[in-house]
Amino acid sequence: MGGFFGAVSANDCISDVFFGTDFHSHLGTRRGGMTSYSADLGFQRNIHSIENSPFRTKFEKDIEKMRGAICIGCISDTDPQPIMVRSKLGLYAICSIGIITNAKELSDELLEAGHANFETMSSGSINSCGLIAALIAQKDSFIEGIRYAQDKIKGTMSLAIMTEKSIILARDKMGRLPIIVGRRSDGYCFALESFASQKLGYETYHELRPAEIVRLTKDEMEIMAEGQDDMKICTFLWTYYGYPNACYEGVNVEVMRTRNGEIMAEYDMANGQLPDVDYVCGVPDSGIPHAIGYANKSGIPFARPFIKYTPTWSRSFMPTNQTMRNKVAKMKLLPVPELIKGKKLLFVDDSIVRGTQMRETVEFLYENGAKEVHMRSACPPIMYGCKYLNFSRSSSEMELIARQIIDEYEGAEGVKYIKEYCDSSTERGRRLRDEICRRLKLTSLEFQSLEGTVKAVGQPKCRLCTYCWSGEE
Repeated sequence: MGGFFGAVSANDCISDVFFGTDFHSHLGTRRGGMTSYSADLGFQRNIHSIENSPFRTKFEKDIEKMRGAICIGCISDTDPQPIMVRSKLGLYAICSIGIITNAKELSDELLEAGHANFETMSSGSINSCGLIAALIAQKDSFIEGIRYAQDKIKGTMSLAIMTEKSIILARDKMGRLPIIVGRRSDGYCFALESFASQKLGYETYHELRPAEIVRLTKDEMEIMAEGQDDMKICTFLWTYYGYPNACYEGVNVEVMRTRNGEIMAEYDMANGQLPDVDYVCGVPDSGIPHAIGYANKSGIPFARPFIKYTPTWSRSFMPTNQTMRNKVAKMKLLPVPELIKGKKLLFVDDSIVRGTQMRETVEFLYENGAKEVHMRSACPPIMYGCKYLNFSRSSSEMELIARQIIDEYEGAEGVKYIKEYCDSSTERGRRLRDEICRRLKLTSLEFQSLEGTVKAVGQPKCRLCTYCWSGEE
C-alpha cells in the first residue's frame, strides 16, 4: 500500500520528515524515499530499497547531508518515489499512495496523443508518479491537472507535490486513504498516520475530505479545491493495516479493534457459541486488541501463549522470496509452554486470507501441546481481491481460501451465493466454516459479520469501502 509524510517549516525539517516517514514503515516493504529543497543545494533526493532492512537504517547517513525547510518522504510498496518532474508547470517532486488499475490504458492514450515517452522500471511497468505527472501536465495549472487526473484514474490516488516553496496535497477522489495536516508554531506537516505528526509536536489541524486539494506553506494551509461528501474509506485500515495509535475520520484504530472483539463475543454468547476454553488470545500483533475486546466481554481470561520475536525480523513479509517469508514467519513464533500445553485456546486474528500462515500457526500450537484451537476472524470472509489498495497481494481471487472452497463446491456458479457463504446461519455458511476448520485443523471457527465490522467502526456503511468482503463498489 504505502504511506507518506512531509513538512514545510521556518526551520530545517529534515529530521522531522525522516522520523515521520519512518513511522509509516508498517505500510510498505519495498522502497523508501525522501526529497528536500534548500536555496543553496537545490532539490536533493534519496531512494533506497527497504526489502531487507528498515527505512531508518537506509537513510540515517543521507539525512546528515540533506538540508531544507521543505521536504517530503514516502514508503512505497510499488514504485521508487518521490520522483522529480520538469514540465510546463515547473520543477517539482511528486509522490503518491494507492494503485492505478488502468495505468496501461492511460499511458497508451497519452502516447497516442503525442506524449514522448515514460520512464519505466526493470519490469517494464511505468512509474505511477510519472503517469500522474503526465496527466497533470495536460492542463494549465496544478489544480486543473490534479482534478483531471482524479477523474481519469481508476483505483486510488492520493498525492503530494513539492515545489521550492510549498507542498500541494490531494486526497483520493473517494477518500479511500486519509491525509491529515498537522500544525506547529514553525510550520505545517502532513501524514497518513495521525500519530506520526503528533509525536513530532504537531497538533492535528485538518483532515482532508475526499478529492480535496490544499497547499501548505510555512505560514498557512490554503484550501485550493473543495472536497466532496461521498467517501469510501478503506475499512481494513481499522481492522488490520492502521497502527494502533492512528485515528481516521475521528475513530481510533485500537478502540475500534477492541470494540470489534466485544461485538464478536456478544454474537457468540447470544447464539450459544461461546466455547469452553482456558484463554482468549490474539494472533500478534493486530489480532491482540480484537482478542482483548473478546476476552473483556466474554469474561474468559486473556493470555499470550506465544510471542513474536521482532528485533531482527519486524515484519514476516519482508523477504521477497515466499519460501523465505514462510520460514521467517515460523521462526518468529516463540511459545510459552505453560500457557499452551493441555490448554484449550481461542485465538482472534485480524483476517483469514490464504490460510497458509494460520495453518502453520495452528500446527505450531498443537506441536507445543495445545488441546484445542478455536479461531475467530475479526472481519468477514475475504471474497474479492482488493482493486483499490491491493492489500491482499493475491494475483487471483482463487488464492483466497474462502473463494477456493466455494469454487470447489459450486464452480463459477458459487459467486452467486457469496452472501450465503458469509452468513453462518445458512447451510452454505456452515459448510464453508466446517471446511476451513478441517483444512486448518481448527476446533471451531467464526467470522465477524459485515454488520458487526461496520458497527465497530461507527461510521455509516455508505462511507466505508467493504469491497473485499461484499464485492460492492
